[in-house]
Amino acid sequence: MLNFLIQEGAEEAATQAADPETTEKTLSVLELVMNGGLAAQIIIGVLFILLFVAVYIYFERLFAVKAASKINSNFMNQIRDHVAGGNIQGAKVLCAQQDSPVSRLTEKGISRIGSPLEDINTAIENAGRLEVYKLEKNVSILATIAGAAPMIGFLGTVIGMVLAFHQLATSSGQAEMGALAEGIYTAMTTTVAGLIVGIIAYMGYNHLVVRTDKVVHQMEATAVDFLDLLNEPA
Repeated sequence: MLNFLIQEGAEEAATQAADPETTEKTLSVLELVMNGGLAAQIIIGVLFILLFVAVYIYFERLFAVKAASKINSNFMNQIRDHVAGGNIQGAKVLCAQQDSPVSRLTEKGISRIGSPLEDINTAIENAGRLEVYKLEKNVSILATIAGAAPMIGFLGTVIGMVLAFHQLATSSGQAEMGALAEGIYTAMTTTVAGLIVGIIAYMGYNHLVVRTDKVVHQMEATAVDFLDLLNEPA
């Protein structure tokens, strides 16, 4: 037993002496980008700009939609009281104080009181289209980034593979691994970067669409309530 332990210890010592101590090498994101070559750096730079634009648009629109969705729950009741009492000016002042898409639609309808109901409805619909356009401002850019970013990343993939195969072709199939690695780095890093930017932009776009739809629904419900108010018997 003692001889076995001595022999095992000797073999382990010999193995450690033969193999140098290995340390785990990690690759940072910056190193990954820099090792990809000039093509990868340019494409990832473009993707970084697109990411910045996407994040800016997302938060700018998110705050705008959030502000537009705020409305006093007692707003329509107050409007009903003013209109029923003939205080049209008071109703307009109340709408101006709210300063939201819902209040602006209501103010547009109040300003048309006395006209045929169809004309009032048309005025509210036209004002609603303008409000929806304001809410959806620049959101289409976010959708474009969501679709374009992965395509730009795939372009980098194609460029990287072309560089790798070109290196093989010009070296008669005996290219060094270091030379081939640059093309492979370009292919992999740009693909990952493009997908990350595309996913972030896509999720941001869909979230904004959902939030905007809620405000549009709120506007439609308010328009219906206002028209019903005008149809109430005196």
